[in-house]
Amino acid sequence: MTSQIPETRSSAESVSIHPATLLGHVSLSVGSLENQVNFYRQALGFTLNWREGSQAGLGVEGRDLLRLVEQPGYKRYPRVTGLYHFAVLFPNQRELARAVGRLFALKYRNHPTDHIMTKTTYLDDPEGNGIELYAESPEDGTWSLKDGEYVTRRADGSLSDGREPLDLEALFRHLGENDRLDLPAPDETRVGHVHLHVRDLAEAVDFYHGILGFDVMGVVPSFRMGFVSAGGYHHHVGLNTWQGEGAPPPPADALGLRYFTVELPRQAALDEVIARIDRAGLPANQTERGLLVHDPSQNGVMLALKPGAK
Repeated sequence: MTSQIPETRSSAESVSIHPATLLGHVSLSVGSLENQVNFYRQALGFTLNWREGSQAGLGVEGRDLLRLVEQPGYKRYPRVTGLYHFAVLFPNQRELARAVGRLFALKYRNHPTDHIMTKTTYLDDPEGNGIELYAESPEDGTWSLKDGEYVTRRADGSLSDGREPLDLEALFRHLGENDRLDLPAPDETRVGHVHLHVRDLAEAVDFYHGILGFDVMGVVPSFRMGFVSAGGYHHHVGLNTWQGEGAPPPPADALGLRYFTVELPRQAALDEVIARIDRAGLPANQTERGLLVHDPSQNGVMLALKPGAK
């Protein structure tokens, strides 16, 4: 895979975040905790792990993928930075088929799409938070970056635009006649990536690559977007300026993204990222969940140690 890496403050250091870094839970401000909990349980098969007052944690058994904080009176604002979508990664296409089948059974609007190297569907929750459900399918093809443009090739070498309608019949063939649609999301399910609205693409890449240390997997000026990741993954964080160049951050009373979590596998790796944040002079807040920092577009990033790591 080739990429065009813009000049950043890290160019001399060539820093790189630990390759085993993954994403943890996403935290959202919501208007109705009850409605949102019901949606994520019924439509996505999430397990309710805990609920305390105005907050709740959902995901797979014993591990949160999503944390919700109820904020009555908050509103959704247009044309601001924030969450484009968070992506739920299923361990295989069978589990994705179960998830998509559940949405169709509930008649919940979604948009199945074939990215060739992943199979996916897109939807919004009842409050307008974007969600992607996907499974990896590298056996079907790859993408690369050439001259600032994405090139997607199927396994037979033919070109694709990477945004084909998903063959639902083929997807549902992964399910057996007796497979139930109402089973909870399997334990291997996790947050695969997040995709963010930012005010300036180069500035955002400078933060996620130059300070946090994610590797740049590609920047596509014609699409006004870029991907960064750890360990060669296609992307852990997507960045775009589709809300407009210079889009402002959401007001304090906005529904939507509070933060997403970046989980590092070792304390030494986390300390390296924190040291770069300190050298850059960025404000940060130590919380019981980890170190909370904000990118230049005011998207919250929680830096934490992977549970059980040292």
